Amino acid sequence: MKLIYTVVIMLIVVFVITFSLENTAPIPLKYYGFVNVIAKSYLVIFISFFAGIIIAGLMDVVVRFRLARTVKRLNKKIVEMEKKLSESENLPMAVETEP
Repeated sequence: MKLIYTVVIMLIVVFVITFSLENTAPIPLKYYGFVNVIAKSYLVIFISFFAGIIIAGLMDVVVRFRLARTVKRLNKKIVEMEKKLSESENLPMAVETEP
């Protein structure tokens, strides 16, 4: 398994290196006079990619917190319902007598 992991990592590194060597054209980045930068195209692509990963990760954290809160609420409800069930089982049953 460790060998497969190493091979996959090596392939990704080779892809990143060859992609960077092929995409070296300068790209001007401007934003209403606040930003005026010239960057390599591969750098812009990688920064955009990693920014997307970070944003998606943050959104996943929010979803996980919501799910954890829902699970906690539902578990509390289960405990309450089990408690009510056990209380109702302990009640004396009314026995019907035949006339």
